[in-house]
Amino acid sequence: MTTRRTFIGAAAALTTALLTTTSAMAQEVTLTLHQFLPAQANVPKDVLDVWADNVEEASDGRIEIERYPSMQLGGTPPELMDQAIDGIADIVWTVVGYTPGRYPSTEVFELPFMVSDARAASYAYWKMFEEHMQDGEFADLKILGTWVHGPGMFHTNKPVTVPSDLEGMRIRGGSRLVNDLLTRVGAEPIGMPVPAVSEALSKGVIDGTTIPWEVTSALKVPELVKNHTEFDGPALYNLTFVLAMNKDAYEGLPEDLQQVIDDNSGLAFSIYAGGTQADADGPARQIAVDLGNNIITVSEEDAAKWDELVNPIYESWVAEMKDKGIDGQALIDEAKALMEEYDPSMDTYGK
Repeated sequence: MTTRRTFIGAAAALTTALLTTTSAMAQEVTLTLHQFLPAQANVPKDVLDVWADNVEEASDGRIEIERYPSMQLGGTPPELMDQAIDGIADIVWTVVGYTPGRYPSTEVFELPFMVSDARAASYAYWKMFEEHMQDGEFADLKILGTWVHGPGMFHTNKPVTVPSDLEGMRIRGGSRLVNDLLTRVGAEPIGMPVPAVSEALSKGVIDGTTIPWEVTSALKVPELVKNHTEFDGPALYNLTFVLAMNKDAYEGLPEDLQQVIDDNSGLAFSIYAGGTQADADGPARQIAVDLGNNIITVSEEDAAKWDELVNPIYESWVAEMKDKGIDGQALIDEAKALMEEYDPSMDTYGK
């Protein structure tokens, strides 16, 4: 005999089953996003979270992106590219230079005094990725974005005004070309991923670091050293980044969800990412100003002394590229032409 209590119980069970089924249908895919900085740092907060939120919204909740900052899925920053290739993480954000020599064409944007504008360089980087790297160096990944940070500079425990001030100083570098630059100006390069900088400075393992202003706030660099050397005009150096996805994870998505990923990736996103990262330089710099730190600005005229020392990197890099079967001078010329081609109207992501 069916009682009212039995009917209500059955109805509740049916409702629960329907809700569970609807929820499962609504969220079809969970993707992991792994990277090396704390969640509150500028790039995770202002670039990666914006991208992930946009993907989730555009998919009507069918894609969920779980975010794992500070290497929470294990491993070290130099292992992130292989984590994406091997499927340990579905998506990674990383510094390309953490795997030195593996993606040589990207180094064109790391050459000294090459880049004047992060948006223009990020535009050129994506265009050159499509032309030269997509089916070559990056063939085993689905690349979602390519960009550079704002101007690289020095943050040191004693003032650095001219190259000779760096002689004998142990300075952290973020890529092999930056380490080459440091050697040529008389410093002792110490290679390490950026998360290790704070501890290395506090323990005196290094006397300073090369990073853009933007990331200094997350690493508490203005509290650890009191001298900062920036350059007017083209940047002393830049580093390259990628947002990379496991190819099987991408190809396993339904076509409409692949389109969601594609719509939020590529040229416009790359420009946005590079520009947003560079825009964070100003607020981070202000922290050092407010602390009363010593900020040295090298004029374009005085930067010529630095350029004279580090410019031979171009010749040696072109020779290295030739040994790899790559026309390095052609890449330099193309990068310069594309950076000139960039127009602010191309910055359209999220607008």
